[in-house]
Amino acid sequence: MTTPIDPDTRTELEAAAFRRLVEHLRERSDVQNIDMMNLAGFCRNCLSRWYREAAEAQGIALPDAEARETIYGMPYKEWQAKHQKEATPEQKAAFQAGNHQH
Repeated sequence: MTTPIDPDTRTELEAAAFRRLVEHLRERSDVQNIDMMNLAGFCRNCLSRWYREAAEAQGIALPDAEARETIYGMPYKEWQAKHQKEATPEQKAAFQAGNHQH
């Protein structure tokens, strides 16, 4: 049996889940984007691109830098400086083997 949920409530639930995902990714800055790409096929940059594309579909011109800041909680360059590590040869090889488009 499926619980009936009206469209507005569904949107609110989806938005809450999105905010929780973003919060979780901000808290887990130890998890590198390349690891996310290698294991799940998406990363924070993908999520920010999807956010930007959703804005554009609504007629909102959202610069990539602003979309990334929404996901990262700070300017992307700042996040990179604080949290991004050089990818290991193994991470790079796994990324190449996965033929990921990023």
